[in-house]
Amino acid sequence: MLRAHQLDPAEWEVTGFRSSEWTMPNGEPGVSARFSFGRRKGGPVAARPSIDELLQVFDEAPVFVPVIEEGEYTFIVALGDMQFGKIDGDGFRGTLTRAIECIDRAVVLLETYRERFDIEHVHLAWLGDHIEGFQSQGGANTWRTGLTLTEQIRLTRRLMAHAIVRFAPAVSRLTVAAVPGNHGEAVRPNGKGVTRYDDSHDTDALISVSEALALAGEEFAHVEVYVPDSDELTVVVECSGTVVAHAHGHQWRAGKHFEWWRGQAFDKTSAMHTADLLLAGHLHHELVDTNGPRTFVQVPAMESESTWWRHRTGTRGAPGLMVMVTKGGEVPVKEVVR
Repeated sequence: MLRAHQLDPAEWEVTGFRSSEWTMPNGEPGVSARFSFGRRKGGPVAARPSIDELLQVFDEAPVFVPVIEEGEYTFIVALGDMQFGKIDGDGFRGTLTRAIECIDRAVVLLETYRERFDIEHVHLAWLGDHIEGFQSQGGANTWRTGLTLTEQIRLTRRLMAHAIVRFAPAVSRLTVAAVPGNHGEAVRPNGKGVTRYDDSHDTDALISVSEALALAGEEFAHVEVYVPDSDELTVVVECSGTVVAHAHGHQWRAGKHFEWWRGQAFDKTSAMHTADLLLAGHLHHELVDTNGPRTFVQVPAMESESTWWRHRTGTRGAPGLMVMVTKGGEVPVKEVVR
């Protein structure tokens, strides 16, 4: 009966049976039998695959030959939290030396990744707290800050210029972005208020570098500089079809980055609703998180440690920067450079 209805008997089983008997009008006995069917829960029993056939896949696998991925990719270099001026850890000398060395290693990595990807665009992301400043703790950090404010800013400008000079000759497009951090705030009236949210030494340092680039001539004509608009804390830059958003990270609590991002994206006038990748610093340790097609990358601090945090938790820093390769909203490469 199952075959007559084009059903495979192996996929069905009897789930019920009922039989009845009676005497028909002609005196003969009548008999009725009823069956109910249901699909087998496990379906038909599949034959076990041959392990030899599976192992043969390894023998027949072709030798991998690296090829350059199609389409133009962007190489991202993201760093922050140098906090130049602090005496913590190996101090500002150690931080400056490490930052220069990490940037130089990133230049070498660019050539390494060009063996896999077509890269003609490098993006430098400066994620805030480049100086220790004297505003974040209301001046309580003054004794533990060994550089003047102008010296801290000067180091930041020179490091930004160093990165641009190292990468500019290697690519046809170089974009550079900076966002304000809490330590870089220019003014805090009465220790609590703020001026405009973009009033920051972190971003002004890059603006000063861009003015110098404008005087440098054609050699740096392909360099583009991005900072937040007036009274804003974030900026987005298009990188090979990936919309890269930048924030320092002091706008949300630890672990709440996607909740903050969703809130910003709800405002259609904000460019954050178009972002594929969000870069941040502030919390001084590396973190990569994904939610569907969106990626969040938090970079480690460049300073070696926060002595206050070490006394509180016993944790020292793991300083460095991060490099990424991106195209079309995807970030197939994320690497820490120390």
